[in-house]
Amino acid sequence: MNKNKLSFWGFVGPALFAFTIVVVIPLLFGIYYSFTDWNGIKSNIQFVGFENYMKVFKDEGFLESFIFTTKFTIASVITINIIGFSLALLVTRGLKISNILRTIFFMPNLIGGLILGFIWQFIFTKAFAALGEVTGAKWLLGWLSNTHTGFWGLVILMSWQMSGYLMIIYIAALQNIPQELIEASKIDGANAWQRVKHIVFPLVRPAFTVSMFLTLSNSFKLYDQNLSLTGGGPANSTQMLAMNIYNTAFKFNEMGVAQAKAVIFFIVIGVITLTQVYISKKGEVEM
Repeated sequence: MNKNKLSFWGFVGPALFAFTIVVVIPLLFGIYYSFTDWNGIKSNIQFVGFENYMKVFKDEGFLESFIFTTKFTIASVITINIIGFSLALLVTRGLKISNILRTIFFMPNLIGGLILGFIWQFIFTKAFAALGEVTGAKWLLGWLSNTHTGFWGLVILMSWQMSGYLMIIYIAALQNIPQELIEASKIDGANAWQRVKHIVFPLVRPAFTVSMFLTLSNSFKLYDQNLSLTGGGPANSTQMLAMNIYNTAFKFNEMGVAQAKAVIFFIVIGVITLTQVYISKKGEVEM
């Protein structure tokens, strides 16, 4: 028994220690600093209670960023999951080039967020502008210069990056579906859509639960792509929550207020993602 415990802590201990140092302790310090007037420089830190939290709720920029981030998350979650699931259906049809397609679709996920942002910034500002001048399509000009197109630019970037990753998750789920069920449904006369609706969808619900969780959390926490693609512009109209918190901390040196925003952000993401997982798991089908 003692040997088993020793083996257990030998495997778990290093990871738990690293998690505590990197995540738990900074989280506790962050919660503490959210109740202080620390600006990141001075050493005489004073406790100010809920003053920072009151400032956060009065900060119109934070509320606007929260609304923008929520809209972006809803659009991204729907788009990414639809594209990822569609790609998984495509590459599991037994095509000769399925493996090549899987590689191509997954490759954008291997590129860093900052680099992706700069790549798509070039596409939106240079390639789209050139096409707009040639074709006379004015909607292609100034793609990142207004809030509406900047919003969809971020959605396109995020979808292009994450769809291939979710495709892998959905492929694993699709390949676990018993072929006997598919063959039986074909014998019973079910068409392709009926098979997807009544057999495939219910049996891949666990994959949808995981994918929804990943896209929700990643969309809410998006920073590097936001920084490199739009920089929050024009006039902070495409500034997401992570960038708003970063600017508050390191641009305006209001560490206490930034930590209060981060705590609120943490609670909001936790509540939303846990609620989503709970609701999704209730509808899962066990094989």
